[in-house]
Amino acid sequence: MALRRSLFWRVFAVNAGLLGAMALLLLFSPVEIDAPIKPTQALIVVGGLVISVIANALLLRRVVAPLERLAQRMETVDLLRPGQRLPVGRSDEIGRVLAAFNRMLDRLERERQESGRRVLAAQEAERVGIARDLHDEVGQVLTGVLLQLNSIAETALDHREELDEARQAVRRALDEVRRISSELRPEMLEHLGLVSALTELSSSFGRVSGVRVDREFRSSLPKLTPEVELAVYRIAQESLTNVARHARASRVTIALEPGHDSVVLRLTDDGRGFAGAPEEHGGLRSMRERALLVGGALAIKEALGGGVEVRLEVPTADVAPALEVS
Repeated sequence: MALRRSLFWRVFAVNAGLLGAMALLLLFSPVEIDAPIKPTQALIVVGGLVISVIANALLLRRVVAPLERLAQRMETVDLLRPGQRLPVGRSDEIGRVLAAFNRMLDRLERERQESGRRVLAAQEAERVGIARDLHDEVGQVLTGVLLQLNSIAETALDHREELDEARQAVRRALDEVRRISSELRPEMLEHLGLVSALTELSSSFGRVSGVRVDREFRSSLPKLTPEVELAVYRIAQESLTNVARHARASRVTIALEPGHDSVVLRLTDDGRGFAGAPEEHGGLRSMRERALLVGGALAIKEALGGGVEVRLEVPTADVAPALEVS
């Protein structure tokens, strides 16, 4: 280890130099220490002590400052906000610690992205399985019940009113099963594209929640990969769910427009907004992770005039990373 790069030797050299200077001063100067000490002698001793303390403080401050920045970054680092690196402008032990911390973040972000891809792939596979079971099993059972009620209603004229109520209840349950199935497995996204899928999603949200939905979809949008389209759809779906649960909004605007080698999704409501800084957990964390995995950028902030604005920008098919999320 080179002495010029060793923190230990630099601290040692400064302290040794100061102690040596004080020793030479006592050996070869006419300064004497009497008992009791004289004011001039006390001034010399105090001056040497002050110089030693200042020199040590300046050196240690330069050493401790990057460690303080490192501690602050370690307490606040978020793997869903990549790129939070510390500058490394030195080659001593502190510089190696900072470089090792940056390499650790690189490794953790890669591992988080890989595990996130596997989790999201498993979630989508589970959604597809549940949607299939709802459609094939529960849907068919309800359809069979409805046919039986229709058959009974033709002969049991005395109970026609009760049977009509039962048939209406079965039809509502069947519609609900179909709605849940379509949300779990957005077949329209696969067959008709993102705009049609978002149109159906927002229309269904408006019918169920009673919130007015305004759509602003550009007629011509750049092509997105299937993985990116699915991420945009899921983030829009989660955003609308949050509006229904928490916003107390009367109006929602959902927009889709082209950006610079990207497509931008904006979803704004006129609800009560955030009570202070938003705490990102659960659904919001899932939204940010989906955006990160497809190379997108997600911003959640207060909307102009109140409410919340969700802005998602995702890369087009020409520049999107190759992922396997669906």
